[in-house]
Amino acid sequence: MLHLRLISPTARTDEVTAVLEDCPGVTNIVVLPGAAREPKGDVVFCDAARESANEVIGRLKWLENEGSIAIERVDLSLSKAAEEAVEEAPGEPDDAVIWEELAQRVSADSRVTWAYLAFLAVATQIAGIGILQNSPILIVGAMVLGPEFGAVAAICFGLLQRQWSLITTSLKTLAVGFALAIAITFACALVSTWFGWIGDTNLVTNAEVQFIVKPDKWSFIVALLAGAAGVLSITAGKSSALVGVFISVTTVPAAGYVAVALALGHWLEVGPSAGQLAVNIAGMILSGTATLAIQRRFWPQVGRRSSL
Repeated sequence: MLHLRLISPTARTDEVTAVLEDCPGVTNIVVLPGAAREPKGDVVFCDAARESANEVIGRLKWLENEGSIAIERVDLSLSKAAEEAVEEAPGEPDDAVIWEELAQRVSADSRVTWAYLAFLAVATQIAGIGILQNSPILIVGAMVLGPEFGAVAAICFGLLQRQWSLITTSLKTLAVGFALAIAITFACALVSTWFGWIGDTNLVTNAEVQFIVKPDKWSFIVALLAGAAGVLSITAGKSSALVGVFISVTTVPAAGYVAVALALGHWLEVGPSAGQLAVNIAGMILSGTATLAIQRRFWPQVGRRSSL
């Protein structure tokens, strides 16, 4: 269930409650006349099945300018009325995509922030150390830590909605993030060579991580699968599944390999590892966009009466 808090101009509160009463899957409607101060108006509370959210938001979209709509998840609801509302709403909760929620999420993930840069830089450095130490465990840890899928999902959403500014911003976020992460990791690796901590043999003997510099059809297939799984996980709110997506693709390890290969002068391995990075990002964007398109095409009547 979702809990909605609406602020409506007093003159239009009856219209709001009529919409809520008409939408399947909406229950526990409460009206507090004159309770809102900024903006002024009435406060309306209700609970709605996740499948009903798109219809409620769509029919009350005008409140964005004249009032307010706030939605939060309900972790526990002990209510016969709520159970009946979920049964009344068509479809399954995990299948419903709340498009406004997704739009806000990808918009936030598309921007360059200090937290994003810090996580990506740390993840790339851990990947670089894992490559130099021939440690798959460190490489997997770096893959989990990498935050880049948010920007990839934003590109997918931008392509679906033809929001070119979102695509541009997200591509910039990926480019700036990986460029900075590679530069920092390169600097750290270079200093390590000066101290004699690492040398040419650290890359030559790394047979177990050579897959990072050997992009092939399987790399692209895995990226396609990971992109689809990643989009499904964020639209359905399955954060545990998203961790599996991070472990599936070698974006961060490829960036780490680029950095250490540059520092050690292994020029022939820079191109293939950069290619691995490009293949993974391209595959995720392609399949992620296709997954969103399928969800929009085959789930267009979410929350609407089946007779419509």
